[in-house]
Amino acid sequence: MRESTIAAGFARALMDLAVEKGASRQDLAERSKIDLEELDDPDNRIAFAKYIALMRAGQELAGDPALALHFGGAFDIAELSIVGLIGQAAETAADALEQLDRYTNLVADVEVDDPSGKRLVLTRIGGQLWLIDRRKNPNDFPEMTESSFARMARGSARLPGGTRFIREVHVTHAAPSYRAEYDRIFQVPVFFESDKNALLLTDDSWLRIKSQNPSRYVFGLLSKRAEALLESLQSSASTRARVESLLIPILHTGNTNMDAIAAKMALSRQTLLRKLKAEGATFEKVLDQLRHKLALHYLSEKKVSMTETAYLVGFSEQAAFSRAFKRWTGASPREMRKRGLSHSAN
Repeated sequence: MRESTIAAGFARALMDLAVEKGASRQDLAERSKIDLEELDDPDNRIAFAKYIALMRAGQELAGDPALALHFGGAFDIAELSIVGLIGQAAETAADALEQLDRYTNLVADVEVDDPSGKRLVLTRIGGQLWLIDRRKNPNDFPEMTESSFARMARGSARLPGGTRFIREVHVTHAAPSYRAEYDRIFQVPVFFESDKNALLLTDDSWLRIKSQNPSRYVFGLLSKRAEALLESLQSSASTRARVESLLIPILHTGNTNMDAIAAKMALSRQTLLRKLKAEGATFEKVLDQLRHKLALHYLSEKKVSMTETAYLVGFSEQAAFSRAFKRWTGASPREMRKRGLSHSAN
């Protein structure tokens, strides 16, 4: 599997902040194994493991355990990534959020725990509007949650008219020693050891707020550049991952033939076969395991019926879906749901 990365603009700004707080730039570079020349281009990619090492070294050398929170509050995303610049040129806050959704991997292409592949999911739960961070294993590096949410809080405070859209902050990690910094930075209730990393939002009225300096011309130029960067990033992904990303949006149509996917990847059928074989996979195996994984996800959410689940993973008949599900798990969808979906996809 391809190594996760983050935009160099984030690593450079984090290093600058740590240096401002007293750390040695050379020591930070040595501890994180980052070549300082890697940081010259903000669109360059830095191994995510190096970014984690940089954050941890910065906390120690700058004597600031809350460095991630302070990093989020100190820099707007427009100072760190082309994604933020696109958001500034968008017409409304909703448009900016849409662009963040599209280009989020240009910020950091980390693993997410959502079948859509999205890291930030805007959804309603019990009539309340939530922005949920679906990053996988977030407590392995809670500092990313801290910096991301602190940056969003900073953006909320800067909306025209002083509109603030965050009501509560929820994080899955335990309260740290610098708990008081959360209150100072967010100025809303913060809940630790929650069941999700998420922001409870006021309502959706803020999504219609107009940007201060929208520009279709600038938006177009930046989007073109972002598309090129995204294409370059995706081309470095494993063939299997690229196939899965193309299958997910069309899975429900049932039109998941190999020729169509190969064409989308600008590959011949034989080349795609060869690339998958080199990764120990076949197209049929990738498709089958993806359906298995998504079926378990949809049924575990308990918001989707078994009939709807069958449709979403590409089965036109419930009976065919049930047979496939029993092959995957040894039980029917109904039996598995009753058991609480204790089995997982391989």
